[in-house]
Amino acid sequence: MTTFEAVRGDAPVGPFLLFAPEGTALPLVCDSPHSGIHYPTDFGAAVPLQRLRGGEDTHIDALWSAIPKVGGTLIGATFPRVYIDPNRMLDDLDPELLATSWPTPLSPGEKTRLGYGLVWRNIDAATPIYDRKLTVDEVRNRIDRYYRPYHAALSTAVESAYARFGAVWHLNLHSMPNNAYERLKIQSPHPLADFVLGDRDGTTCEPGIVDLVERELRGMGYTVARNDPYKGVQLIAQIGRPAERRNSLQIEIRRPLYMDEASKVPNAGFETLQRDLGMLSEKVATYIRSQI
Repeated sequence: MTTFEAVRGDAPVGPFLLFAPEGTALPLVCDSPHSGIHYPTDFGAAVPLQRLRGGEDTHIDALWSAIPKVGGTLIGATFPRVYIDPNRMLDDLDPELLATSWPTPLSPGEKTRLGYGLVWRNIDAATPIYDRKLTVDEVRNRIDRYYRPYHAALSTAVESAYARFGAVWHLNLHSMPNNAYERLKIQSPHPLADFVLGDRDGTTCEPGIVDLVERELRGMGYTVARNDPYKGVQLIAQIGRPAERRNSLQIEIRRPLYMDEASKVPNAGFETLQRDLGMLSEKVATYIRSQI
């Protein structure tokens, strides 16, 4: 579905890729909001492309390519999160990034204060992305051309599944850097797990699917944590209302399991992980069939 080479300019297909279910459809909608490798020409970043790529969840859409085969919908952003992040609320914008005041109230979160908001300010703690302030029109363009179409596609898939089945399971798919604790300024007594399952402390997803995913991954030999250090943010908070049978779970994968973090080249573990996620996808599909 994707390569490891970044591209300057928009993707020919638009701001997202959508892979529809093959065969009998299930109310399973999966999205990869951070795997885009097409860098719009109006980015205007002051750091090299290779540094910007540190924010990518490279290959996540490819690793989960079995989702349509088991009856799910898979959506992937084609643009990079460092340009605009579809996993943030529109008011989660850093006012320090702007040349003038934003016309509506803003509510930046803690990650935004670190430089990782709706539009990233930093690529790491010491490296600003821009040597200038962004205009309101620049940010609005990113919202209108990239953020809103992505959200519209995801919302359509989720609501169509819910209307048809009276229930929906959403998997929000990510990868995480090996130094995630350091980047988040968290002192952890233990190493980063291979997988982190985020359900905002049990509030966005019914426990059956979370338990199944953890059990299957542990059975394959992976280490698994819940909500540490990632609980899930905008997308799962928006979609996940388990009392209404709307379930949303974030899944983070430690990047060295499948690629070289510096070059983005898949490593020897890529095919094994892709196979394991294919088997996990089948187990998830079987579970969902038993619930509808």
